[in-house]
Amino acid sequence: MGKVLIITGGSQGIGASIARKAGAAGYAVALTYQSNQALADAVVADIVADGGRAIAIKAEMADEASILALFQTVDKALGPVTALVNNAGGPGPTCKLDVVSSAIIDEVMAVNVRAPFLTIREAIKRMATDLGGKGGSIVNVSSRASEIGGAGEWVHYAASKGAVDSLTIGAARELATRGIRVNAVNPGLIETDLHARAGLPDRLTRLVGGVPMGRTGSADEVADAVMWLLSDAASYITGILVPISGGR
Repeated sequence: MGKVLIITGGSQGIGASIARKAGAAGYAVALTYQSNQALADAVVADIVADGGRAIAIKAEMADEASILALFQTVDKALGPVTALVNNAGGPGPTCKLDVVSSAIIDEVMAVNVRAPFLTIREAIKRMATDLGGKGGSIVNVSSRASEIGGAGEWVHYAASKGAVDSLTIGAARELATRGIRVNAVNPGLIETDLHARAGLPDRLTRLVGGVPMGRTGSADEVADAVMWLLSDAASYITGILVPISGGR
């Protein structure tokens, strides 16, 4: 069986970079998108043009039925998943704690926390060696916000990524004897359009002074770390959280 990767939120930013690098590394790639099919199709086209295999699947990560359908589609189109990257997520709107709403909390937690639980559950069914699988590797895309805290802007987001960190450690220890490694990357200030989409186009410029290396990071730099964690080069590594933040 070949290597089959599911990457959630793979149509842009860090996710698109991971998808392209995975395709070049010989993975059959299934990337999900929420609404912008054109962006997803462009990533698929790049992978195919480079000689790889890829499909784009519309999926709503806040909906369990959509997640189940995602895995079933990949089973039929590419085969059982051997690698999973939980990249889909978002910070939600910025707000302080005294005005945060239950709707904001529910929205952020559904995509950032509940969805990785469900995708990992479905991946276990296909990867676990005690269930007849060949093993596999899972990487969760967390954030440095989990430790920094997001005060004044995104405490709800930071808290969701703290949950992802705990999920990563717990899943790694639970699944180690079942042939599945679980790790996370914790990006810091990365050059994507996330900040602009959140209405903070100057956020990277405003905060880069706090980065010891004196610069922001790129999506490719995050993707390189993810690819290493997925690979056999990291075969004895599980349960780690890798900060990709220039020292911040």
